[in-house]
Amino acid sequence: MPNNDALTPEMTKQLDSSISASVEWLRKQQHEDGHWVGFLKTNSSIEAEWIIAMYFLGIDNDPKYDGVVKTIISEQREDGSWEAYKNAPAGNISTTVEAYVALRIAGQNPNSKRMTKAREWILANGGLSKVRVFTKIWLALLGEWPWDATPNLPPEIILLPKWFPINVYKFSSWGRATAIAIAQFSCKRPVKRLPENMRLDELFPRGRDKENYSLPFPNTALGQFFWYADRLLNKYVNSPIQPLRKLATKLCIEWILKRQEADGCWAGIQPPWLNAIIGLYCQGYALDHPAVKAGLNAFNEPWAYTNEKGTYLQCCTSPVWDTVLTLQALWDCGLSADDAMVQKAIDYTLREQIRVPGDWSVNAPVTTPGGWAFEYEHDNYPDVDDSAVAVLSLARYAQSSAKHQQIDEAIQRGMNWIEALRSDNGAWGAFDSNNDSEIVAQIPFSDFGEVLDPPSADVTAHVIEAYGYLGRNLSNSTIVRRAVQYLRSEQEEEGCWFGRWGVNYIYGTGWVLPGLKAAGEDMQAEYIQRAAQWLCSKQNEDGGWGETCASYMDTNLRGVGVSTPSQTGWALMGLLSLEDHRYDQAIARGIAYLTSTQKDGTWEQEEYTGTGFPGYGIGARTNLSQKKTLDQGRELERGFMLNYAMYRHYFPMMALGRARRYFGER
Repeated sequence: MPNNDALTPEMTKQLDSSISASVEWLRKQQHEDGHWVGFLKTNSSIEAEWIIAMYFLGIDNDPKYDGVVKTIISEQREDGSWEAYKNAPAGNISTTVEAYVALRIAGQNPNSKRMTKAREWILANGGLSKVRVFTKIWLALLGEWPWDATPNLPPEIILLPKWFPINVYKFSSWGRATAIAIAQFSCKRPVKRLPENMRLDELFPRGRDKENYSLPFPNTALGQFFWYADRLLNKYVNSPIQPLRKLATKLCIEWILKRQEADGCWAGIQPPWLNAIIGLYCQGYALDHPAVKAGLNAFNEPWAYTNEKGTYLQCCTSPVWDTVLTLQALWDCGLSADDAMVQKAIDYTLREQIRVPGDWSVNAPVTTPGGWAFEYEHDNYPDVDDSAVAVLSLARYAQSSAKHQQIDEAIQRGMNWIEALRSDNGAWGAFDSNNDSEIVAQIPFSDFGEVLDPPSADVTAHVIEAYGYLGRNLSNSTIVRRAVQYLRSEQEEEGCWFGRWGVNYIYGTGWVLPGLKAAGEDMQAEYIQRAAQWLCSKQNEDGGWGETCASYMDTNLRGVGVSTPSQTGWALMGLLSLEDHRYDQAIARGIAYLTSTQKDGTWEQEEYTGTGFPGYGIGARTNLSQKKTLDQGRELERGFMLNYAMYRHYFPMMALGRARRYFGER
């Protein structure tokens, strides 16, 4: 039984008031068609690469241009660098180089204080030789880096059969879309050289002939094999004899055009999208070709947003994800299907179910479509995470909704699709099943972040929570039993779980515990108590929880960071799932943190608590090559860190609603 003395009458009153205020805030934020969406902020590479692309494509009249430049300037750190996420312990070399190049293209004086500080930081941190593959490719397009010194990715990769150890479907969905797009121009090695007064000579202080252009040499035998293979492939790319090039190029172009989404983007994210435009352009597609034109226009609203700092370009949009999680938060806070706001959101969610096959069908060809995607338009790539949360949110309202038959049909279709995407180890990745090829992660091209989509604890936990709510649990489902076995195998020694799609161990642990509860696990089991105790040990003095993105690189930082509303919500949901009075005081302190920090019905949060195409951290139990390091101690870059604008709202709501139910409605 809960310790009702843990909440004073005043705290109970504040809890009720906070929930009411957060619900009313949502009423004002809902779009007319029923969805919610928050801006998705990442690092300045997104804006910088767009500036570079505009130069390469010869576009100089986009009305967003000045605002995008202003944004890049506004994000520079005091030391001259640009960071990968808010308040990172240090700047990021690749982001800083891309931002510097973009500002030079935009006409910034290289001798200004701003540019001088940036340049000094770049040179002090290893210079151009330290940047990732993506950045080197952007430099090569400008004639500032030799194409021979970038990894090779010829279009012939599309000809490799599915059974071959390396083929496009061994890449993650985002990696494959990006790779095929880049293959369209990296094989042609185009250059649009910067004017002499804009050349980047200042980034070659010893002279261009003394720069280190070599590809980093891997520290694994397999990686070294592919390093030598890449150098051999480089000779083929430069050879006049390429018998399969024409066919491969044709198939790549067809692949790209077929997968352009209805809003003009590709794969729902910036890297494959921008590279697809450049690839088509280099293959002779004019800027006014319908596919290229639609791709360029898609960078406007809702992808672009402007504030006092300038114009930001989102790397992705999250309307479905934000909507289904908001629905779950409203259910936790006691709203019924009769509420007009809830009705509109249910209707939106039902309309967004995808009923056409996508890339996932390569590995699950007999499956009936039925998943949900993350973005506005992403029919080719629904994902398991969104689909599991959509099913769970709809299921909560099904019996009380006038549309219960339609909802039931959508749930059944969605669960059939989710089940078919299960990997051989009994768990789920995000977009594909069994997307865990160790080989693909070792090729030189794969240093830009995660290129695999293996199963993860957080996605699997969302799935079994949906299973459990629908009555399939440890007592009657082999699928759930295998998933729970997977989760147990993934637990870290301290008791926490790695978070692949949120930062980080607080996210993983905060979702796994409710999933295990729904699956019918004994919440007094030793391994679950160990997880709860780990969460309590990470609670900050102010009552909240926080974790820095740096925990992906440093295991000593697991669960360590300034308190944030979203991470506090995750930790509270984890503890509340145990329904164990021993944790009531910790829960009460967390509630007090959330109610005291709420402002105008919502919460503020600058910290980044989301990730995009993330790699596994050093401490993750999955033994994949994402843990590899590159030469001279430079650690593998681990993808984007993200700030979801609505994480600060619906996750605290979920926690407060569940806390009120736990302590008893008053």
